[in-house]
Parts: sequence; structure tokens; C-alpha cells
Amino acid sequence: MSVTPIEDPAVADRSLPEPAPARRHPAWAALTHGQGLFGLALVVAVAAAGLLAQWIAPFGPNEQIGGANLLGPGAEHWFGTDQVNRDVYSRVLHGIRINLEIIVIAVPIGALVGALLGLASSLHPVTDVIAQRAFDVVLAFPALILAIALAAIVGPGAVTVIAVIVVVEIPIFGRMIRTQVLRIRELPYVESAEVIGAGRWWVLRTHVLPNALEPLAVQLALSMSVAVFVESAMSFVGIGVRPPEPSLGSIIADSVPNLDANLAFAIGPLVVVAALVLGFLLIAQALGSARRA
Repeated sequence: MSVTPIEDPAVADRSLPEPAPARRHPAWAALTHGQGLFGLALVVAVAAAGLLAQWIAPFGPNEQIGGANLLGPGAEHWFGTDQVNRDVYSRVLHGIRINLEIIVIAVPIGALVGALLGLASSLHPVTDVIAQRAFDVVLAFPALILAIALAAIVGPGAVTVIAVIVVVEIPIFGRMIRTQVLRIRELPYVESAEVIGAGRWWVLRTHVLPNALEPLAVQLALSMSVAVFVESAMSFVGIGVRPPEPSLGSIIADSVPNLDANLAFAIGPLVVVAALVLGFLLIAQALGSARRA
């Protein structure tokens, strides 16, 4: 015969504690509130406009419209038209796509190469000296001077812009990773792991690299904002994306002789460049604040 246990009413009525809510990653929290959310919204809005340019642009980027020479802003041409009868709004949308394609390719390549060189320089004094002197040489030249020199050798174009951005970003990421690795290797828990016999590569892979890569997201966002400026500046002076392909910098350059006839010709691409740079800077600042918290 089974006996039914008598439950204590106090125990029976006692409710189980609710599980603690899962804690969100600090980076995700930073990008969903305040300045991080605003910056992310700016970048996403501009990127969406560029990616959808083929469908939302009313005209082709190089389509010449009859009788539409230097028209002011209106219902049909939001930013007006340029000196060769092209719709500026359509060119700005397609220019966003080209600008984003360049920086999305160039900045990660520069980050990867720079991180590998920074890691190599932190492992041995000889590689450290070689890498640091190479970084000094690159950092001694402004980005635009490097761009002019490279364009003189290989000619202007999107590939030249990508190469310049990669070269500019390599020492930035290289020194950041080197500094982080050297700092983390001096921490007590890393030294303890080495004392008890953990292999050098195991310590590097398990303890050093995961922590050294933490500031990478912040630097990536900062580098994206710099890359927007570099691409626009190179196209502005004529050593970037080749005409007639639209670029934000080249559209601004085309507007300079015609500002009296059509001020909106320059305002459109300038607002887009400012929105991209501000968006990436706000994201970087939010990620940096979350990391320090």
C-alpha cells in the first residue's frame, strides 16, 4: 500500500524563484540605446539607400535627361541636375553603394593584416623592431600623400582607393593589437598559467588573443569613418573612383563650379558623408563606453 506524503502548506504555497533574466552582451546593449542606437540608425538608413539604389533611384546614375541642365531641386529631381543633365539624387544613391563597397572591403583587410603583423611583432624582439619601423614609415605620410603617390604609380580607380585605405589602417590595427598583447601577457593570471606549465601557444590562444581582440570593434567603427573621408577626398581630387561612375567625392567636386546655379547639388552628397561619418563615430563611442563600463 502506497502512502501519500503530507505536504507542508507553507512549502506548497512557496513559489519557486524566477530565473534571473539573461544578461545581454554590453556591445549589444550599447547599440540599442542612446547614441549607439542613433548612430546605428544613421548607418543603416544610408546603407539601405545605397543597397536599394537600383530600385529606388528614379534615373540611372549616368542617364542624361533631355532639357534638364542644372535644374534646381524639385518634385522630379530632388537634388536637381548637373551640368550634363544627370539626376544628382540618383547619382548620390549609387555613389553611396560604391563608397560602402570600398570601405567594407578595405577596412577588414587592413584590420586583418595589421592584427597579424601586430601579433607577430609582439612575439619576438626582432620582428617587433621591423614591424614598428615599418609602421612609423607609413604613419609619417598623410593618407592623401600616399594616395597621390600610389595613383601616380598604378593610376586612379577603386582598387587604388582600397589599397590606400588598407595601407593606412595596417599600422593602426597593428599597434593596437601589439599593445593589447603585451599588456595582457603581464597580467597575473597569464603569468600563473605559464608558471604551471601551460604552453606558450595555448596561453596565447586561450587567454591573450580573446582579450586582445576586445577593442577591435571600436577601432573598426572608427576606421570606417576615416575610410569614408579617404574615399571621398580621393574622388574629390580626381584620383579615386573613375568618372563617369558616381562617387560621393566626385559629385561634390562636380558641384563646386556650379554652386551659384544649384546649391543642392553639393548639399546632398555632403549630408550623406556627414551622416555616415557621424553614425560610425557614435557607434565607436558607444562601444568604447560599454567596454570601459
